[in-house]
Amino acid sequence: MDSEEDMHDANDLESLDDDYYSGGTEDAALNYYSDYDDDADDYFDEADDSERLESRRPEQNFTILKESDIQQRQEEDITRVATVLSISRVDASILLRHYNWSVSKVHDAWFADEDRVRKAVGLLDKPIIEHADARELTCGICFENHPRAKIEMASCGHPFCLSCWEGKSCVLTSISDGPGCLMLRCPDPACGAAVGQDMINRVAYDEDKQKYSRYLLRSYIEDNKKSKWCPAPGCEYAVTFDAGSGNYDVSCLCSYCFCWNCTEEAHRPVDCGTVSKWILKNSAESENMNWILANSKPCPKCKRPIEKNQGCMHMTCTPPCKFEFCWLCLGAWSDHGERTGGFYACNRYEAAKQEGVYDDAERRREMAKNSLERYTHYYERWASNQSSRQKALADLHQMQTVHIERLSDIQCQPESQLKFITEAWLQIVECRRVLKWTYAYGFYLPEHEHAKKQFFEYLQGEAESGLERLHQCAEKELQPFLNADGPSKEFNDFRTKLAGLTSVTKNYFENLVRALENGLADVDTNGAASSKATSSKGASPSSKGKGGRGRGNFRISMSSRMTDDNSHWSCDQCTYANVRSATVCQICNQPRR
Repeated sequence: MDSEEDMHDANDLESLDDDYYSGGTEDAALNYYSDYDDDADDYFDEADDSERLESRRPEQNFTILKESDIQQRQEEDITRVATVLSISRVDASILLRHYNWSVSKVHDAWFADEDRVRKAVGLLDKPIIEHADARELTCGICFENHPRAKIEMASCGHPFCLSCWEGKSCVLTSISDGPGCLMLRCPDPACGAAVGQDMINRVAYDEDKQKYSRYLLRSYIEDNKKSKWCPAPGCEYAVTFDAGSGNYDVSCLCSYCFCWNCTEEAHRPVDCGTVSKWILKNSAESENMNWILANSKPCPKCKRPIEKNQGCMHMTCTPPCKFEFCWLCLGAWSDHGERTGGFYACNRYEAAKQEGVYDDAERRREMAKNSLERYTHYYERWASNQSSRQKALADLHQMQTVHIERLSDIQCQPESQLKFITEAWLQIVECRRVLKWTYAYGFYLPEHEHAKKQFFEYLQGEAESGLERLHQCAEKELQPFLNADGPSKEFNDFRTKLAGLTSVTKNYFENLVRALENGLADVDTNGAASSKATSSKGASPSSKGKGGRGRGNFRISMSSRMTDDNSHWSCDQCTYANVRSATVCQICNQPRR
């Protein structure tokens, strides 16, 4: 499952056993609450909270551009090229379009061979034709004489009347055909002089001028390899991307998250190739064929697939075939009677099956049925998490626009002190996305890698359990405070619990994503997980256990770290590190033992 783009560093899991797992060696459970050993109340110290979030947040390697930003950058590049090469802004624009808006490529090519560049792009040093002070000129398209004021020409000097420039034979047709008008050349067949925006502004209609300007602006993004439009429907923002970090996730200002590499919805921890296969499978006809194979049988005479929709084994093919046969053995119904078990059983089938007559057909049908059931299992859960994510997005919007203001009034607290609620919902939305794509990951996980598959399913189950706990807290446990008549003393406890759940869930999912992106590399083929550098952290050596659910044996360092920390106690149920003064777990309310 490693990405073909080598998107992630294999060293991400170097200290995985310390930050990722906890519990006994038999359970080898994920450390759901690693990196959260501090008092949960510190979460609300804005200065410390800000520093902690900044330290965890990966460096942003993309920039969101509004239309004004695009125009500004485009103008700056045109000015830079025009200044350095001592050419007009129109010529600079033509050069940049030819070299996909790369200033460095323009400079390199120009200073390497200016004449070759001019010829390739269509920039002329001087006009091909000189007209001096002629009062009338002959149009090169309609061949009629026109006053000089009604004649326009590109840098080459070939004269064409305004009617022909504006008409269907030139500018109008070119602009109507799309962005190709940006590479418009002189209408003279023997001339290759470029036609720039200055000429368009002189001869085109206002509507066509606007279209040309729009094409020019969009070309700055579409022709540039380092920029793309946000793929969200109706979004007008563009994104510039600086490669190198290995993380291709981009979050647009419109709230849509997508993968820069394939422009599909953000899909970590699954690589782009897997996403492409999964989307194709969801839309392909292959599953229809699997359903047909699994739920129908071919008519023995005409071979058309038939679905059994009643209890009787007596099947009759549709006209014009009308062949009557037995559903079980596919033999002619005329050969059936009381001796074969009547209408509801056929011992001929069992006898024939024992003789191997139906083995191949049954094997194919069974394989198709199993394949369909397996695909349905993963797809239903993939789609369910997508649906839950959409609902969470709607709830987040409702929370930001309505409930936060209302809660602020009820609890007499500024909205800035309630940001932990929106952070929880943002985390829910993100985790639903990650959990959704883990099902695509699981579908393509090789069946023969039993240890990885069983361990993955365990991690996925723990992720679902933790996310449901956070989702329920943010959704249901908040309601009493929204419906209260005044401030509640329990609100601070709710704040601590929700903030703690948000933090530990975020840690868990970040570790889960890293592990899956690394192909669960710390799980070997024998079902054991490799452990690195645990001895230096005071971890006790691993002991062999049953391995429960195929998770393998681990060295657990988190439990020893809990033991050495006298300021906290570890909950027996959820392993959360509670402050020593707490009598019940701040997460699951389990009493201290």
